[in-house]
Amino acid sequence: MISQDEFSEEWMDGVGEDGGNGWSPPRKERTSLGEYRRLSLGDSSDTSEPSALDTAQLLPLMETKLYKRRWLMLFIFSAFSMSNALMWLQYGIISNIFLRFYSIGTLAIDWLSMLFLLTYIPLFLPVTWVLNNRGVREVVVVAAAFNCIGAWIKTGTANPDMFAMTFFGQFVCSVGTIYMGIPSRLASLWFGEQEVSTACSIAVLGTQLGIAIGFLLPPILVPNVDDVEELAYHIRIMFYISAGVATFIFILVVIVFQEKPEIPPTQAQAQARNIPPGDYSYMASILNLLRNKPFMLLVLSYGLNVGSFYSISTLLNRMIIEHYPGEEVNAGRIGLTIVVAGMAGSLICGIWLDRTKTYKQTTLAVYLFSLIGMLVYTFTLNLGHLWVVFLTAGVLGFFMTGYLPLGFEFAVELTYPESEGTSSGLLNCSAQIFGIIFTISQGKIIDRWGTLAGNIFLCVFLLIGTALTGLIKSDLRRQKANLQNSEVQTVSPTGSVSSVQEYGATVQRPLATAALTKIHNLTKTKTHTCQESDG
Repeated sequence: MISQDEFSEEWMDGVGEDGGNGWSPPRKERTSLGEYRRLSLGDSSDTSEPSALDTAQLLPLMETKLYKRRWLMLFIFSAFSMSNALMWLQYGIISNIFLRFYSIGTLAIDWLSMLFLLTYIPLFLPVTWVLNNRGVREVVVVAAAFNCIGAWIKTGTANPDMFAMTFFGQFVCSVGTIYMGIPSRLASLWFGEQEVSTACSIAVLGTQLGIAIGFLLPPILVPNVDDVEELAYHIRIMFYISAGVATFIFILVVIVFQEKPEIPPTQAQAQARNIPPGDYSYMASILNLLRNKPFMLLVLSYGLNVGSFYSISTLLNRMIIEHYPGEEVNAGRIGLTIVVAGMAGSLICGIWLDRTKTYKQTTLAVYLFSLIGMLVYTFTLNLGHLWVVFLTAGVLGFFMTGYLPLGFEFAVELTYPESEGTSSGLLNCSAQIFGIIFTISQGKIIDRWGTLAGNIFLCVFLLIGTALTGLIKSDLRRQKANLQNSEVQTVSPTGSVSSVQEYGATVQRPLATAALTKIHNLTKTKTHTCQESDG
């Protein structure tokens, strides 16, 4: 019998010859032992500059398996991210009530929300290092612990003189945002190639659900009453509820949440696990991402879109109250509409990506509709009809919030085999920076010129983001890795050959057919020779 390496060399040397079906593909250029030029995936429109993944070493197929408990890991992570996102908007959606309760200015209230954006920025690099070197579980446990501790600190701050302490409690909760780069990594670690985008969307849904609850519950739990003692009582109840939920989720994370399955779910993950630790350099990975032009364009465009969403979420109460005084509860319901519509958009986009793999086209279309939705919302906000605001806010949320998982998954495709946590972390860092800039700038514009000018300000940057998205070259590296490892199955000792797996790239079928024919002929020849020598 022959070794697999010898076998791979011999049959690949024959690929490109007529396989008996009249089809003769161009011969692939051999760059080194076992390395050959590969066809780019159909989604890429520019093949003049092949990526590093275009010359990949032929590796044996490895064992993969999907575990049912992957859905439990996803649920626990989503529950934690929901709890942390709830902390973010506890103050902003009823900002007029807290302004009066703590006797502070609008900028101070805005910073209670912007803390969640600011804290992530300096923590991004060390947390990404921990994520790559220690794993997902340690990051999630630490994040859940900070979220729980901060929530209990805030339970003692329902007093008009305790603003400094409630600010500190909110800061401790904000450290929990270190989880934000995990959704795409968690999906890659646990889920198969045909469900990874859907899993990432569900992971992001946890954050969106927390934001939705943050819009809905505070206006209900804390009514706008004049009596300070009664107001303090309602605020305290809200803080205790959120602290109880955070504690339960922290315990669940510590006891149940796992790092990764024993057997990887995909060939791409199997290859990643076989990379020796000494071959991985954290700083080299960062530099590779910074030199990746398509990815850096995505970083900018993602930051502009998500930063706009952060600004709208933080300032929504002020926008609605300006045109509809006394409608704090409806302001929360409008925020809820934005996020629930976005949850539907995220899930639909995730399923669509798993089915079509059209990452750039889908991302560009959703971005464009986000811009259109923002324009419609901007010019209908002051019409005096709340039902119109609900409708336009829902359309805006469907596309703007639905964009969140698209950016994560597109980034993983553009940067494979770099760590998903690193690429997602850079996206989040960009979003936090733009979120702070947009929130402060739009707040100042609203104070001076009104909500119309403030929303037009965001529309301009969404237009820029749409143009940047159109310039991104689609190089789906993760899909190529999965395709290369699923083209040819192992050959049994008897000489039989298993079928070629199709992965949505029908252009590979003639090549695979020729390859399989060559394998079969070589196998019979080798077997016959061995039998003669044995005789």
